[in-house]
Amino acid sequence: MRSPADNAQLALLLEVAGTPKPGNVDRRREYDDLRFEHFLAGGVGAGTGLRAAEAGAPVGWAFEESVAGMSHQGGGNTQFGCLLDLVPLVRAAAEGRLSVTGVKRVCRETTVDDACGFYRAFDHVDVTVGDPPPDLDVPDVRRGSDAVGDLRERGLTLWDVMERSASGDGNAREWVEGFPRTFAAAAGIYDDEGPATERVARAFLTLLAQEPDTLVTVQHGSAVAREVQERAETAKRDLDAASDLADEFVEREINPGTTADLTAAAAFVALERGWEP
Repeated sequence: MRSPADNAQLALLLEVAGTPKPGNVDRRREYDDLRFEHFLAGGVGAGTGLRAAEAGAPVGWAFEESVAGMSHQGGGNTQFGCLLDLVPLVRAAAEGRLSVTGVKRVCRETTVDDACGFYRAFDHVDVTVGDPPPDLDVPDVRRGSDAVGDLRERGLTLWDVMERSASGDGNAREWVEGFPRTFAAAAGIYDDEGPATERVARAFLTLLAQEPDTLVTVQHGSAVAREVQERAETAKRDLDAASDLADEFVEREINPGTTADLTAAAAFVALERGWEP
C-alpha cells in the first residue's frame, strides 16, 4: 500500500508522463535545456522532503528539503510549484484531513519558520517570478534567504505570505482557499476513463481552460495567457487537437507551469482517494 509521500512522488511522475499537455514537458515533448529525464530525477529527489512532510515535519522545512532534493538534476527548476502544492496536501493526508477544510487548516497553522523555509527554497533553483506589485506587503521572494531577517522582524508566517500574494499568483490563491481547483480536478481524474496519462492530460487542459496561467502571464503577458486559456477550452476534450496545440506551444515556448503544478496536486488527491493507474 502506498503512503501519502509515495503517492506524491507517483503524482509527480504521472504529471510529466501525461500527454499532451500543451507547452509543458511530457514524454513526447522536451525543450533543449529541460527534458523528460530531468523531471523524473526531480520527482525522485523530492522524496526526502515529501516523506518528512508525511512524518509531521514543519511545512516550510519539508518544502525546502523537497526542493533541495529536486534540484539535483541537470534541468534546474522542474517541480518547485508542484512541491509547494504537494507538501501541505501530503501533511493533511498523513493526518487524516485531506479535504478543503483540512488542508486549509494545515496552511493556516504555518509559522514564521515555515515562511523562512519557503524563502530559503529559492536559493536552490532559479524560479521564474514576475516583479512584485508595488502594494505587495511581503519581501520579494527573489531575495531567498536574504529575506529571512525581514520575515522574522515582521513576524510574517507562510500563511501571511500566501494570503498577501494570492491576488496575483495561482498557487498562492489555491493555498489560501483550501485547494478547491485541485480537489475538483482530482474528482475529474477519478471519474474519467482511459489510460492514466490521458486522464492527467485532460485534467491539465480543463484546469488551463478555467483561468489564465500565472507563469504564462509572467513570461508572455496577459493577452497571451488569455489566448492560451481560450484555446485550451476548445481542445480540452480532443487530445488530437491538444497534441497539435502542444507542438505549437513548445515552438512558441509557452509553458503553463502553474497549471502543471495544480495537475500534479490533483493527481495526488485522486490517488489518495483510491484511483489506481
